[in-house]
Order: sequence, then structure tokens, then C-alpha cells
Amino acid sequence: MSSQTDTSRIGAPNAGDRTLDGSIRIDNVSHIYGKGTDRVTALGPVDLTVPPGEFLVLVGASGCGKSTLLRLIAGFESATEGSVQVSGTTPTPGLTSGVVFQQPRLFPWKTVGGNVDLALKYAGISKGARVARRDQLLARVGLEGTADRKIWEISGGQQQRVAIARALAADTSLLLLDEPFAALDALTRERLQEDLRQVSAESGRTSVFVTHSADEAAFLGSRIVVLTTRPGQVALDIPVDLPRSGVDADELRGSPEFAALRAEVGHAVKTAAAA
Repeated sequence: MSSQTDTSRIGAPNAGDRTLDGSIRIDNVSHIYGKGTDRVTALGPVDLTVPPGEFLVLVGASGCGKSTLLRLIAGFESATEGSVQVSGTTPTPGLTSGVVFQQPRLFPWKTVGGNVDLALKYAGISKGARVARRDQLLARVGLEGTADRKIWEISGGQQQRVAIARALAADTSLLLLDEPFAALDALTRERLQEDLRQVSAESGRTSVFVTHSADEAAFLGSRIVVLTTRPGQVALDIPVDLPRSGVDADELRGSPEFAALRAEVGHAVKTAAAA
């Protein structure tokens, strides 16, 4: 993801606007789906405070409520009990965060650049400024020179890069990612993990990433929260004391500290799933 253009601040929160700091506060949150005999408590109670700039990874077995929690933070759903606040206010879809899903969800009739242009339009970027901004965002995610390509002409990994660029288009201070690399091959997944780690370190955005992989959690997170089986509750909440910049990815993955963290998280996930 290198470029001659200085893009280190693309998608970063507005430092002058303290009301949009990307902080998250989750107070005694529970969420229930259905009614009557179909009533299912998917999550809670959960209490979490996420400071600005943190890269929080939510990890746990399938069905533990981690995606539900992400949707609550995004504002796609409202908590049944408790409250969720982003930057001190109720989250609003498209305004308080950018979201990347498991599937890219791009518009196939638009080009790569067209998909990013649309996000910039909704973000309020003037038409005259969109081309430069779009090209900077595509360069930031390693897609220089692809603006005119059709969506079906690029790989699945490149499509997810477009989805990340689109999520960074809005001037929000929070980035939410729901297992965005799950459908990719192992090599592409590792490369995108490395690129996302770099983007996160440079942009200063708060990030929340959902995964079921202990390895992915250990590599990406500055903090890891393991959820129990349904209803999802916090089983483990640990800070990650690993360097986030200036270190070779392969060297980091091969370090004993990384191996120990991955093992701790993996054990916690298995224990929580068996409980």
C-alpha cells in the first residue's frame, strides 16, 4: 500500500472536532431477537469502553453475538436494554462510522472509482474534489490506477480493498469491520491483514473488527475481547502489548510473544465456547 502521494491522513478523524473522537461506550447492553416462544437473547449484558484510536477485536465462536454487537455500534439496530454511544452520541448509520462487511457489497454496474465516488458524494465531498480524493483513497489501499476497472475484472481481495476505501471515504472517526477477510484465501487474507494494520496505525481511527480467528485477533488488535456463547458476554478483555508499526509482519508472526498471545486467545475462545 505504498504511494508517492502523502495519504497518511486520509480518512483520519478531524482533530479539531472533539465531538467526533471515535470513542465507544457500551453500558449494560443486551439484545433480544424475536418474541414469545421465538425470543432469543443474543447478547448481554455487556459493558465496554473503547477510547479513541484503539483497534478492538471482538472474537468468539459463531453465534456468540459479536456481529450483533457490531451492528449496535453501527446504529443498524438498537439495544433491547442498555445504551450504546459513539463519540458521546447515539450512533447513526453512515454518519458515525464506516462499515466493511464480510462480502464487499459493491455496485457491479459501477466501476471501481464509481463505487468510491458514490461514497464521497454521500459524504458531502464536492464534485470537483472527488477525483483527487478518490485516487488518494485507492492508492491508500494499494489500488493505484484501477479507477476505470469494472468490478468483475478485479479479484475478491481487490474488491475488499475497494470496500475499505469506500468505508474510509466518509469523514468518520470509527471504522467497523465484520469478518471482512473470511471468504478470502489464506495468502490474500494475510496481505490484507498487514495492509489494514498499517492503515489503522496511520489514520488514527478507532476500529472494531469481528473475527472467529485467534490468529487474526492477535495480529490486528491493540485490544482483544473474547465473547462467550449466546448470550454473548465478555469472557476475556486484554490489551495487546505488541508493536503496531516499524516491524516486519513475518517477524511479528514468528515471535514468541505473538505465539503466546495467539494461544491465550485461542484457549479463551475454546473455553468460552464449551461453557
